[in-house]
Amino acid sequence: MVKVSSNDVVSILRRFDYADEATYPRHVEQLKFSHPRPDNTLVSFRFKRRSFYILFDDSAEDDTVYIIDQMRSDKQELDGEVIKNPQDHLTTYALPFKGKEVYLIEVIPHKKRLDVYLAEHYPDISRSTWQKHIKQGHITVNDEVQTSPKYEVGDGDAVAANLPPAKDYESDTLPIIYLDDNVIVVDKPVGILTHAKGALSDEFTVAEFFRRYTTFGLDTNRPGIVHRLDRDTSGVIIGARNPETAAMLQKQFSERTTKKTYLAAVAGSLKHPEAKIDLPIGRHPSEPSTFRVDSKGKSAVTVYSTLDEQQGLALIRLQPLTGRTHQLRVHMAYLGAPILGDRVYGTPSDRLYLHALQLEITIPGGKRMTFSSPAPDEFTSKFPSIKQ
Repeated sequence: MVKVSSNDVVSILRRFDYADEATYPRHVEQLKFSHPRPDNTLVSFRFKRRSFYILFDDSAEDDTVYIIDQMRSDKQELDGEVIKNPQDHLTTYALPFKGKEVYLIEVIPHKKRLDVYLAEHYPDISRSTWQKHIKQGHITVNDEVQTSPKYEVGDGDAVAANLPPAKDYESDTLPIIYLDDNVIVVDKPVGILTHAKGALSDEFTVAEFFRRYTTFGLDTNRPGIVHRLDRDTSGVIIGARNPETAAMLQKQFSERTTKKTYLAAVAGSLKHPEAKIDLPIGRHPSEPSTFRVDSKGKSAVTVYSTLDEQQGLALIRLQPLTGRTHQLRVHMAYLGAPILGDRVYGTPSDRLYLHALQLEITIPGGKRMTFSSPAPDEFTSKFPSIKQ
C-alpha cells in the first residue's frame, strides 16, 4: 500500500508539467484513495477545476487499456486520457516516484446541464423541481453554490443537494363545507393554489389540506385532488378521501355529468341578458400559457345569465358545459365583457371576480348532492342585490 499526501500529488503534477512552483498542496482538492487490486493504489483528486487520477502500479507496463480500467474501478462511466511522461523517453507513460511507477490520468468530462444531471441521478424528483432547487441555492458543485440550471457539470464534479426540510402546514386550514368517509368539500379562498405545480411545494395548497383527510395520491403533490380551481378563483372544490371515490368523481368530471355554477362580475354590459356561448378554444400560438377563441381549437360551451348591473359592471351566472382551461375567462373576454380583475384577458382589480358558487355531483352511495359557497364580500359590496 502506498501512502500519498497532497504534497506528493503536487510533486507528481510538477513532474508531469501540470503544475509549477506556484502550486501548493491546498490547490489539490477532494483527495480520495482506493485499491483496485491488492498491489496498487488509485488516487482521485481535483486540480484547477479538472478531475484527475494517479495510479501507483508497478505491473501496468504502460498498458493504457489496463490503466483506464483501474480508473474505472472507481466510476465505471468515466473516460480518461493517460498523460505521457515528459521526463523520460524510455517509457511512454510511467513516471518513477519514491520507488514506484505512477501514471497520471486526466478525466475527459462528459458535460451535462446541472438540472439534467440531477434529474438523471434522482429520477424520483422532476427536472422542473430540480430547477427550482437550483435557483433557490440548494445545489453545490465542487462545494460552490450554483444557481443556474444551465450550468454544465462533468463526470468528475462533486454535485451535492442540500434540500430544505419539508414545510409543515399543520396549522393551516380551510373552511370545510361537507365531510364524510368518502369526500371532503371546502370553500377555497382566492389566492390559494389547488396543488403545487411540481414536487417542490413552498406554499400551502388545497392538496396539502386534503392530505390530512385522504389515502388517495399521498405519494404525489395532488393528494385528494380530482378537479381544480385557478389560484385567483374562489369557491367550492371537492376532494376524494380514498382511491375508489377518486375514480368515481374523476369519471363524472371527464364525462361532464357534474353541474358547475359560477358567479362573475364582468366589465361592461352584455348584448343579450342570457345566452349559450359555443366557441372553440385553443392555445395562443404566440403566448403558450394563454388561450383564445380558435376555430381549430377544442369545443367549449358556456351558458350565462345576467343577474344585476351596477355602475358599468354586470353580475352574471356562468355554467360551463365543457371544462377547457380558462374557458369562462376567454369566452367573456371574447364577448367584450372580460371578468373583472382578469390580469391576462382583461384589466387588473383587487381580485379576479370569479367564484365557484355551486357544484352538483353524485357521491358514493348514489346520492346526488349540491354543495354551495356564499358570494364573497367583494361581490356583495358591488352588488347589494346578492344579499336580498
